[in-house]
Amino acid sequence: MHQIDKIYINGEFVTPRGSALFDLYNPATGMVNGQVRLANRDDAQKAIAAAKAAFPAFSQSTKETRLALLWRLYDAVVARADDITAAVVEEYGGPVSMMPQWTKMAAQNFLDMAEALGSYDFTQKIRASDVVMTPIGVVGVIIPWNSNVGFITSRLATAIAAGCCTVIKPSEMSALQTQILCESLHVAGLPKGVLNVVTGTGIEVGAEIARNPDVAKISFTGSTAVGKDILRASADTMKRVTLELGGKSPTIILDDADLDAAVPLVLTAGFLNSGQACIAGTRVLVTREKHDELAQKLIAAMNDIVVAEPTDPASRIGPMVSRKQYERVQGYIIKGIEEGADLLAGGPGHPEGLGGYFVRPTLFGNVDNAMTIARDEIFGPVLCLIPYEDEEQAITIANDTDYGLAAYVMSSDPARAGRVAERIDAGRVCINGFQHEPQAPFGGFKQSGIGRQYGVHGLESHLEPKVIMGR
Repeated sequence: MHQIDKIYINGEFVTPRGSALFDLYNPATGMVNGQVRLANRDDAQKAIAAAKAAFPAFSQSTKETRLALLWRLYDAVVARADDITAAVVEEYGGPVSMMPQWTKMAAQNFLDMAEALGSYDFTQKIRASDVVMTPIGVVGVIIPWNSNVGFITSRLATAIAAGCCTVIKPSEMSALQTQILCESLHVAGLPKGVLNVVTGTGIEVGAEIARNPDVAKISFTGSTAVGKDILRASADTMKRVTLELGGKSPTIILDDADLDAAVPLVLTAGFLNSGQACIAGTRVLVTREKHDELAQKLIAAMNDIVVAEPTDPASRIGPMVSRKQYERVQGYIIKGIEEGADLLAGGPGHPEGLGGYFVRPTLFGNVDNAMTIARDEIFGPVLCLIPYEDEEQAITIANDTDYGLAAYVMSSDPARAGRVAERIDAGRVCINGFQHEPQAPFGGFKQSGIGRQYGVHGLESHLEPKVIMGR
């Protein structure tokens, strides 16, 4: 049983002033495997005060100092990579076949931001004026459970590059990962107050971060509903806000696409992170003529996907993170059946031989884009096959959503795919594959968020332009 009773404030591991205990569960079994003592509003205020006190000196640090910090942080995470991975597998249920790569990417976030910082000029000329890009202040970071380690490292890396201090509220369900990661980051020797990590609830800690006048910026990743609440709470103190929210991403299979080549992309994009990914391509658009053919190919391929204990090297899809998430996904599967979609694979209940929070990877066919399962972000391994008549209708259906985070386009003609991609309302569109570029901006259109993360665009979201004239 894990007992986690420390948070990280002002360069030290301290006991929270809060006394509430939160049970931690192993999602593969549904059994309690630990407890975390939750921070409260007083702890959040203490963390914010530490960040505020550290900001004047850190904001004046040199680029070389910040680059050295980013490199040390990278080394520190790599040194604990095995421990971090083991915690993610146990606590989150991520398959061990994939999680080492996720930990590697989490460490790489520091080097990617170092690359962006190294070539960035904080003083720019516009005619006779100097535009000085100035660190914004204390940054409040609120992140979810579906990529806890990666979100912490990417947000911390960006803040450090900009010369900002952070107060991070991770999900209480990710307490074990957070503890081990904080231990590794501590070894890197950050100046006191630059990093503060306060594990608590959104009602207590998250609300204080959003309202506190000493927090200049909020970086939130999570649901659209909570993002709206944070935006409202931040308005009174005019905080700068970056919101990375939900998605209901389309995977568009154009009529000239090779279906055999499309199937791996559909399943990779749709079942990414066991379906618990904001960029998951869960709406699969295919011509009506090829709907049944693609359906049969997907069913055959899904039969080969191993759903097993996260510690099994063969496993490709793990459990949902919690009972609440398991029940949410079950509810959507039942809703899809009730609304008249064709259940082609999977369905309600657990996969054979498994309990805990495992769900059956599910495929619906002949889905109408007006159905609930095509409108709402399910956040589980549930795919919707949506037929269309022609390219124009495919684009219309793809854009007929409240979201606009990611999209995927498959075609034998890359130029044609590119033309379609330009017409999709999404912050990132991948053509004929699942690509990632850490220097390119990431964020969403419409209700998928505000602002951008990563690279120079993410760096500048932590800076305010100050114009100096007549120097």
